[in-house]
Amino acid sequence: MRHALPTASPAPLTPAPAIARFEAIDNDSVGRILKAVRQHLGTEIAFVSRYVENHEKELTHVDSDLDLPMGPGYRDSRDDSYCWHIAQGRLPELIQDPADHAFAQTMAITKFLPVGCHLNVPLKLSDGTIYGSFCCLSRKPDRTMTERDLGVLKSFAALAVEQIERTLESSEQRSATESLIRQMLDTGALQIMHQPIVAMDSGIPVGVECLTRFPDAHERGPDKWFGDANEIGLGVELEMLAIRCALATIDHVPRDAYVSINASPDTIMSGKLEKVLSAYPERKLVLEVTEHQQVEHFDVLKLHLERLRPYARIAIDDVGAGYSGLRHMVDLAPDLLKLDMSLTRDIHQDVARQALTAAMVHFASAIGSKLVGEGVECEEERAVLEELGVDYGQGYLFARPMPVVASAQYMMGAHRARD
Repeated sequence: MRHALPTASPAPLTPAPAIARFEAIDNDSVGRILKAVRQHLGTEIAFVSRYVENHEKELTHVDSDLDLPMGPGYRDSRDDSYCWHIAQGRLPELIQDPADHAFAQTMAITKFLPVGCHLNVPLKLSDGTIYGSFCCLSRKPDRTMTERDLGVLKSFAALAVEQIERTLESSEQRSATESLIRQMLDTGALQIMHQPIVAMDSGIPVGVECLTRFPDAHERGPDKWFGDANEIGLGVELEMLAIRCALATIDHVPRDAYVSINASPDTIMSGKLEKVLSAYPERKLVLEVTEHQQVEHFDVLKLHLERLRPYARIAIDDVGAGYSGLRHMVDLAPDLLKLDMSLTRDIHQDVARQALTAAMVHFASAIGSKLVGEGVECEEERAVLEELGVDYGQGYLFARPMPVVASAQYMMGAHRARD
């Protein structure tokens, strides 16, 4: 029969979010804190635990020089642990010797471990709820441990709580982001806009770039959506949705104009593009390689692009910015090079930009590529780019991104004006 001691009113229990497995907590920071307090107090074992579903306690971090039968991820009933009963006020936070407490003598863990000296404080989040516990213990009693030592433990526990709350907040944000992106994948509720690309000398449209717009475009741009999707491992899935939606608009583009779609190296190397692009053998497709992260497996990327060449010309996006370096331009043998707007912006006022663009024109000509100037916003920029030999232009001077029907009307109107 267990001895029931008077209980204090417990703080509300907060089970850890299901998505925040113990691996998600900042192991380096919390682990260092745990090791520091164990070594400072001279105990044999230190651990952090959290309360989870089914009335269980899970170890998230363990520090010890002993060969213990349990480690991070180990779960047992919270009712069989000192931690839970300390949180409920049935046992004190400082136990020099379990023999001093009748209730502790009824618990199997006391003899199983065995438990000697035991210091434990509940981990309370900033809203007052109990997340878990922070504990140091040894297998033998130690009557030299005092309230001062318990105060040291509480100070270290406060540091651990800060790290844990940061992780929980990040996990909640990740969960909300994943839910939002999965909803987008399920509904496909994104919009494709077309931005015409024109011949620099005549202004006649030669193609369109398909641009993705999400429902909350005024709050979160496409880069944010795709960046968040990459963070949670759904980047390729979201890009493939955007590509399929873009290709679904292809009938709105004149057949003599090309349709440009964007894909990251990860999506290209996923092997999912070949089947999708091969469904449009009679259309002029361009695949723009977008690079917001450095490519680690360049040879693999090159191999996959070679497999896609029967279905699309290859363009390197953001030349002059990001990771689009010389190796990409030489080894990938692109059909088009797109000068980033950081090069074209105010080029009429900048000799350095003019010199670099002139070099790119020479390079593109030597390898048989066409050069596209992005972000052209004024006539002065267009005039300099044309004079330097840039083939095509894209930017607000010519046309803003527009709905596909409006873009089709723009393209047909421009061709009628030429004729």
